[in-house]
Amino acid sequence: MTDGCPKQCDKRILLVGLARRLEASCLTWHYDEVSPGNGDGQGQILQRFPEKDWEDNPFPQGIELFCQPSGWQLFGERHPPTFFIAVLTDINSERHYCACFTFWEAAESAQNRLKNEEEEEVAALAQPAQLFAPKSLVLVSRLDHADVFRNCLGLIYTIYVDGLSTSLETVIGNLLTCTIPITGGTQRTISLGAGDRQVIQTPITDSLPVSNCSVALLFRQLGITNVLCLFCAALTEHKILFLSSSYQRLTDACRGLLALMFPLKYSFTYVPILPAQLLEVLSTPTPFIIGVSSTFQSETQELLDVIVADLDGGTVTVPECIHISLLPEPLLHQTREALSMVLDPELEIADLAFSPSTISASSLKMQDKEIRAVFLRLFAQLLQGYRWCLHIIRIHPEPVIRFHKAAFLGHRGLVEDDFLPKVLEGMAFAGFVTERGPPYRATDLFDELVANEARRMQAEEGSKARILRHVKELAEQLYKNENPYPAVTMHKVQKPAEGCHHLRLHQRPFPRLDEGTIQWIIDQATAKLQTAPPAVKAEKKCMVPSGPPLGAITERNGVVLANSARRLEVVRNCITYVFESKMLEAKKLLPAVLRAMKSRAARQCLTQELNLHVQQNRAVLDHQQFDFIVRMMNCCLQDCSAADEHGIAAALLPLVTAFCRKLSPGITQFAYSCVQEHLVWTNIQFWEAMFYCDVQNHIRALYLEGAEEDGVQKKEQSALEIAAEQCCYWPTLSREKQQELIQKEESTVFSQAIHYANRMSYLLLPLDTSKSRLLRGAGLADAESVSNSFITNSIAGSVADSYDTESGFEEAESSDVANYVVRFINRFVDKVCTESGVTNEHLKGLHVMIPDIVQMHIETLDAVHRESKRLPPIQKPKLLRPSLLIGEESVMEGLRVYLMPDGREEAAGGGTGGPALLPAEGAVFLTTYRIIFKGTPTDPLAGEQVVVRSFPVASLTKEEKITVPAQVDQFIQEGCAQLQLRSCTFQLLRIAFDEEVASESAEIFRKHLNKLRYPQHVSDTFAFTAGQVTKQVVQPKAKEKNPSLRAISKILVKNAKKTIGRQYVTRKKYTPPPWEQRGTQQPFPEDQEDEISVSEEVERSTLTPSTTIRPSDKMTMSHLVERACCRDYQRLGLGTLSNSLTRSKNEPFRISTVNRMYAVCRSYPGLLIVPQSIQDNTIQRISRCYRQNRFPVVCWRSSRTKAVLLRSGGLHGKGVVGLFKSQNAPATGPSQADSTSLEQEKYLQAVINSMPHYAEASGRNTLSGFTSAQMSSSDSSEKRQPKLGSLMKQVMGGGKDEGPGTLSRGGHRARVIALATSPKSPSAKERDSPRGKWGSIRASGRVSSYALNMEIGSRLAGKELLSTQPNGSPSEASFLRQHRASLYIIGDKSQLRGVKPDPLQHWEVVPIEVFEARQVKTSFKKLMKACVPGSLAAEPGMAYLRSLEDSEWLVQIHKILQISVLVVELLDTGSSVLVSLEDGWDITTQVVSLVQLLSDPYYRTMEGFRLLVEKEWLSFGHRFSHRGAQTLASQSSGFTPVFLQFLDCVHQIHLQFPLEFEFSQYYLKFLGYHAASARFRTFLLDSDYERLELGLLYEEKGERKGCPQLFRSVWDYIDRLNKKTPVFFNYMYAPEDGEVLRPYSNISNLKVWDYYTQETLSEGPSYDWELVQGPVEPSEEAGQQDTSGPQSRRKVIWPCYDNRSRLEPDAISQLLEELQNLEMELGQVPERWKDTWDKVKAFQRSEAQADSSSRAAAGSLLMASSLPHQRRSLGVYLQESGVSSTINLSLDSDTSSTSTPSSGKQGARRSTSTLYSQFQTAESENRSYEGSLYKKGAFMKPWKPRWFVLDKTKHQLRYYDSRLDTECKGVIDLAEVESITPGTPTMGAPKMVDEKAFFDLKTTKRVYNFCAQDVQLAQQWIDRIQSCLSDA
Repeated sequence: MTDGCPKQCDKRILLVGLARRLEASCLTWHYDEVSPGNGDGQGQILQRFPEKDWEDNPFPQGIELFCQPSGWQLFGERHPPTFFIAVLTDINSERHYCACFTFWEAAESAQNRLKNEEEEEVAALAQPAQLFAPKSLVLVSRLDHADVFRNCLGLIYTIYVDGLSTSLETVIGNLLTCTIPITGGTQRTISLGAGDRQVIQTPITDSLPVSNCSVALLFRQLGITNVLCLFCAALTEHKILFLSSSYQRLTDACRGLLALMFPLKYSFTYVPILPAQLLEVLSTPTPFIIGVSSTFQSETQELLDVIVADLDGGTVTVPECIHISLLPEPLLHQTREALSMVLDPELEIADLAFSPSTISASSLKMQDKEIRAVFLRLFAQLLQGYRWCLHIIRIHPEPVIRFHKAAFLGHRGLVEDDFLPKVLEGMAFAGFVTERGPPYRATDLFDELVANEARRMQAEEGSKARILRHVKELAEQLYKNENPYPAVTMHKVQKPAEGCHHLRLHQRPFPRLDEGTIQWIIDQATAKLQTAPPAVKAEKKCMVPSGPPLGAITERNGVVLANSARRLEVVRNCITYVFESKMLEAKKLLPAVLRAMKSRAARQCLTQELNLHVQQNRAVLDHQQFDFIVRMMNCCLQDCSAADEHGIAAALLPLVTAFCRKLSPGITQFAYSCVQEHLVWTNIQFWEAMFYCDVQNHIRALYLEGAEEDGVQKKEQSALEIAAEQCCYWPTLSREKQQELIQKEESTVFSQAIHYANRMSYLLLPLDTSKSRLLRGAGLADAESVSNSFITNSIAGSVADSYDTESGFEEAESSDVANYVVRFINRFVDKVCTESGVTNEHLKGLHVMIPDIVQMHIETLDAVHRESKRLPPIQKPKLLRPSLLIGEESVMEGLRVYLMPDGREEAAGGGTGGPALLPAEGAVFLTTYRIIFKGTPTDPLAGEQVVVRSFPVASLTKEEKITVPAQVDQFIQEGCAQLQLRSCTFQLLRIAFDEEVASESAEIFRKHLNKLRYPQHVSDTFAFTAGQVTKQVVQPKAKEKNPSLRAISKILVKNAKKTIGRQYVTRKKYTPPPWEQRGTQQPFPEDQEDEISVSEEVERSTLTPSTTIRPSDKMTMSHLVERACCRDYQRLGLGTLSNSLTRSKNEPFRISTVNRMYAVCRSYPGLLIVPQSIQDNTIQRISRCYRQNRFPVVCWRSSRTKAVLLRSGGLHGKGVVGLFKSQNAPATGPSQADSTSLEQEKYLQAVINSMPHYAEASGRNTLSGFTSAQMSSSDSSEKRQPKLGSLMKQVMGGGKDEGPGTLSRGGHRARVIALATSPKSPSAKERDSPRGKWGSIRASGRVSSYALNMEIGSRLAGKELLSTQPNGSPSEASFLRQHRASLYIIGDKSQLRGVKPDPLQHWEVVPIEVFEARQVKTSFKKLMKACVPGSLAAEPGMAYLRSLEDSEWLVQIHKILQISVLVVELLDTGSSVLVSLEDGWDITTQVVSLVQLLSDPYYRTMEGFRLLVEKEWLSFGHRFSHRGAQTLASQSSGFTPVFLQFLDCVHQIHLQFPLEFEFSQYYLKFLGYHAASARFRTFLLDSDYERLELGLLYEEKGERKGCPQLFRSVWDYIDRLNKKTPVFFNYMYAPEDGEVLRPYSNISNLKVWDYYTQETLSEGPSYDWELVQGPVEPSEEAGQQDTSGPQSRRKVIWPCYDNRSRLEPDAISQLLEELQNLEMELGQVPERWKDTWDKVKAFQRSEAQADSSSRAAAGSLLMASSLPHQRRSLGVYLQESGVSSTINLSLDSDTSSTSTPSSGKQGARRSTSTLYSQFQTAESENRSYEGSLYKKGAFMKPWKPRWFVLDKTKHQLRYYDSRLDTECKGVIDLAEVESITPGTPTMGAPKMVDEKAFFDLKTTKRVYNFCAQDVQLAQQWIDRIQSCLSDA
């Protein structure tokens, strides 16, 4: 039915009631038996008018279901009448509005059924009915006039219920025949003949929806956020379900949601009221908007993919599995703001102090329109410029229009957006394009908004008032559209009498109507209508305006990326150079051009420039030009997505078929054969969009040509404008002309289809057609996916017989490239030709043509491929050979590779700028020692540099094959092998082998690499094989200088093997079996040689050493004595071995030789320190209790407190039985275990007895000898408060709110502000602390501040002050003991479960949690990936920090340091400590070493550190080979850098205390590198026993005679290097005697070691000194320096390329080097740097003491070590004389005084910790009096004005250069002043000053001459100084 007809022929009236059983009489109705309250009844249509269907408007089925959506049922009472409108959609998507008016009638009882009508009436009056049945009047119409429907049905009901005289038949007949006006804003008054009058208005524009108040109601019910959520869900095609108890509310909500979606139309299932019988519709898979009564809420609970909006509760529930894409920002925010202004105008002024006159919200109807106006604006902004992306591909006979989605999204910058792409792919948008795409049609408000208001909306952004004004304007238009005549809407409709219609009990039923009467009325009206003239609505068609182009919008939006004009200029210049054949110039610019291709503007610039050259007929290129152009095109395409949203591939498509080169006569290679490796060519949507774009251009040209022939001169018109004109003319054209135009257009499309079939074959067929390189995976399968644009008005319909055999290619099994391409093109051609109306004949012809096109092209390609193979290869740079170490031999000659960039962006010219050093082209070399890459950058700007990246083979941790995506670099050829090699020295080689390297060579390289990395035996590593002629020899065959020594070693090993038994002979198994098993094995073989028994009998080793050691072993003993352990024992006074090997009985410890044959413990050294009282046979038994037999031995003793540090392995389960469990516990183990356990106790008691203070305290160390008075007698400033309790809690994990990152700092740390607390006044913090075992280290709960405050005197005398004993009640008996145990055992928490403390023992267990070796390994892997990532992250900085945190490396460092500081504290308070963790060789070694380093300054020297590593790490058996995975056997265990972790801890301490270490940070890096490099033998084996086995333990220095440059030991190498260069020396070394360091271990105080992050690409790692420090000579690869130009002294240092310490050495190194050079020039023998340095220090020290003037040393660093220690505090060094100087060391760490690490012994001497903090300013010092005085300098020095400060607090007179100066120039100690007298002016004194203003100050050292400005001032100064002196 057209808009032109009066709308009367679609109305129907129905009377629907509860179904009855029909019997003989048609007037008699029977009820089905229905019980009240259940909804199982059936509705039935009682009468319908008209009885026949209207023409072209079939009767909708199932209406009775919708009249009672909850089900038909009887009720016990009569309800008031109800009204609602249901919406039905028919098969043609037409909507029918069913207005249901329902009332309730009394149901008949069973007895009265058969009575006639009269009797029925009487019965109804006489007998009240108990049940009521619903009956509905239903009006069905295709028009939506809710109010009219309500009034009409209400009128019918009123006539019936009130018994009015008007005939119901007349009213219904008039209703069915009244004429509704057509749209266009007309109105008509109608009457149904019952004295009523109604005015019907129609909207002005039919396309705008009518919403009444439904939108406003929806927002009122659900709120802004919820409705926006539903709006987005509806647009992105989700299922939406409304719930409400009101049917009318459901209809309104659905209507409101649809009104919001305008201009899009909802095209899925739409049922505002769903009946109960149809609830299964909810499980449909398609989207829907449905309303359901809330009585069925429980049924909706199971729906997992439906968004449920509860209108009554105001909630929207989104299931977890659903993601709703929301509007893109900033539109979402702007929409929310605008809605808020409309719905809650008072929000804006809610906070104003003086609120303006109240802003009233608009009326509900107006508010409804304002909300819709906001959404209309939103759509106008979302779809702004959409008409510029419409492609018109046919104009006649009907316009066919496509929408280019990708281009639209690209222009709008919303490709990555979540919301808009989904909307564009939805059905609603497809309908939008169909409806609004045509260029010539009627327009509405939305079209005007898009076309004319874009700039206004742009300008209004940000201005709320202007946005609101615009919204109100639009709302006015929307309101006017719905209500064109607001004033005249007068209705007069009768209603039933108030309150009586539903309360009447005796009411007659609704009468049966006379069908004939009604039909007669209808027929009369129909006849009258046919004679009347038809009403026709004049359609106002016009050309639809397009609005501003997309470019203008996006530029204003700022979406287009800013691109510098310079960059575009570079692109243009490079292309110009290429075409002018200036290849060198072009080559320099090329890398910059390739980098610029990241930006869209540069890519567009490239396509435009190349297009210009094509137009100038420059398309035929030579080989070099061709290569350049192809590389640029490839680079340009690699950053385009497959959708090509910016049209770059589209612009390149004509160019790749234009540029070509001649390969040979008759054979030309086009550029397309080299740019096929891009996904865009396999995307069918791209081809469609391209095709339609070209078709549009040709159609446009077709009509423009016609116009020119007609002589009409047109402006530049768009295709849509031309189409609009043509559509306008179309009806005026003759039939022949119309046919001609249709034929022309069809031919145009057809010719383009042929053209595209060719183009597609060009880009889809690879050059080598034997390889299917393009058609992989996703490529061509995309043909099935959704098309890129929408088709409209397809006139051709579906081509049924369009060669289906060709188009369905899925079932093809063949891998034949040609077949694939043919099918792909066929699929494309089918699609586009069908949609653009190509005739069937043409389409068939195309299908025949395509296989021929493809075949022809394949033949051409074969010839091109053949010829291209013959091209001469591009000349590649010469391979550069690396320099090798002496003894290092090449295993594989260089393989040509490309070194790819990894995640470190500096080398690729990242954040720091500079040329890109990577990718580099060169070769990879494999030697016996290293893997080396050497080459030059591919970037010509950096091409003169040499790039070296190498690492030792032994440090390789992972080798894997990788695939670098093609776009990373254009050099990588398809199919070339690519490797990634990662090293634990923090190097990464990502290499791609060149195409000339055969894949076999790459495999051989990998095999050799693996063989070298994991040799069969340690003796096959480089350290052993270096310099040998034959590498295959298993044992090293160095020349033996001392054969007798070797023989002794072998005998020793032999004996040890026999003694230990079979299990030690195998090499792979490290852990010996438990002792219980050993007894069951075969007895030890008897042997004539010496053996050590391990039985329980008395052993020989308990006799004196001289009797046990046989003569042949004496020499071995002397060698054992020479070992590092022994030297250190002698230094510490832990027992000596005299020549006769006897021991002094009065020493507490002795050196035991029980392990000299390595029989007791194979991983311990030969000589061990044990308590004097313990016999050797006891030791053997004790050792069984400990893992790996590593029993407790002493490794260090404090020289001050005599406390000892012991180490051991963790305890075996059975050995602990009697050790810690309570005394009365029943013994569980055998008697042997008990005896062992007792011996263990004896052993620990012997350690305790050896401590001097324990012996003094007569047995148990009671507290009676000390009183609290003694404790508090010392001066408060010298007290110490070790918060050991808090330390313990942190280490054991006891603190509740202190995580590993928040180590609380005890008072002993910040000693500058140390406050002493009396033991009797516990601080609040301590009082509240948890009273666990470690709450305050064994103190009772009441004694919290047990602070061990010690006097300095007693501390130095080695005495201990103990806090008072609490007066505890008997219940606290267990605490009546000393507060501090004599021995603390640091053990693993997991091993010590169930251990109970025993008050009678003098040791205490500290259970802590430690990490295992595998955790270290995992953490280190993550650390390597964080510091050297394999690929570049999106946010490198953030990704680095995130992965660094994930690695937990710093957490482990924190834990180790924390435990170490705890042990240092315990030792410093005089308790001994046994560290007994894991097997005793990993974390135990770390902790023990760090404790010694922190406690003993000797280990902070180079000699001491070497001794520490040799003793604790090498002799005590850290498993270097196993942890370093150095052999095939340990390959599976992986690299676990325990030693590197220790070095990192030392590095952290070094950073915090740079003055305390003799060695530099480089020394630590050097050791870390060579611990993994296997260049030296030092760190190779697992124990002294294994070194002995290989004959390495007693190697003598003379053994290196054969090759003087080969160093077996890293220590020898360091010694030699240290003599040559100060690289290992720390110039800031200024130690304090006996300093104990206590570093901070908070994660915030830890720094990532730069060893992990720095690299030097110019020379590789700088730890192989010979390679990098060779003579600087012009190398063959670098070429000669150009000396012709002026030589600049400016140096450019690249962060990752140059060795900064070499190119820019520190001042002292530079001076030493210059000195050496000068000496050589003078012909002198250069003095060693160390001697020079010592002389300078000695000279400076003597000068400082001799000179008492105010000369300050310029090189203040040089003075650091020479100044007296006791004067160093608060960061200022004061010399003994009046001269003073300050050193301000701001050392890349926290410099505030609160966060500096503390150091130093406790006591009167202030700590050097504050040296590292900045100083306080002069103003904050104590200044009692200050002013300016003239002072005469020392002998022969002039008078100078100085600013003097008199400080009573410090009792000194300081002077400065000026008042503002913060650096003190000198100090006069008032304690040294003898007298102050009036003085006389001397030579050079200030003129014009009174003589009485002079005064002299005499000290014990010299006389100071002063002069004030006048006499009064002089007198004041004299008085002040005198008063100070008298105060003192």
